[in-house]
Amino acid sequence: MSVVLVCGVDEAGRGPLVGSVYAAAVVLGPNHGIVGLADSKKLSEARREQLALLIRQHALAWNIASASAAEIDQLNILHATMLAMRRAVEGLATVPDEVLVDGNRVPTLSVPARAIVKGDATVAEISAASILAKTARDESMRQLHQAYPLYGFDRHKGYPTSAHLQALEQFGALPEHRRSFGPVKQALQLGQRSLF
Repeated sequence: MSVVLVCGVDEAGRGPLVGSVYAAAVVLGPNHGIVGLADSKKLSEARREQLALLIRQHALAWNIASASAAEIDQLNILHATMLAMRRAVEGLATVPDEVLVDGNRVPTLSVPARAIVKGDATVAEISAASILAKTARDESMRQLHQAYPLYGFDRHKGYPTSAHLQALEQFGALPEHRRSFGPVKQALQLGQRSLF
């Protein structure tokens, strides 16, 4: 009896005003031995980082992909998310038998796929994917913070917090900001020149 290879897929970064949306695809395999997999939003940052390392070491296959802010502006956030998910699955070294996607929609794939609402809390493979996507996106925000420390990306991770909106108003939009998102559009219409 051959093992059915299940791939979990999840995304991170649909809500922020800046940067790419990330997606991860993970095939854990039957004997992964990773304990403590859960929805990435329910885990501390330190625990997510620990688990991400274990997933990278022990999963049968994994891949992280993204769609850029420009692609988000061109396609809209939903379609850009589907694109990132498709890239994540297509980039796997192992072709899965079935893909389980967190949420209520699936990207167009060449393998059977179905959506599972709240799958990140109930399916280990999707939990693993949510952890990889979230940690990859957080790392991209830390890098963006180093380039533009005045915006505070290390703290709010690009989400529309009052601190981020204030920075947007004060310093203007960066090339990495999503121009199709309301607060960014507003900052651009105010005609502020960015300091950068």
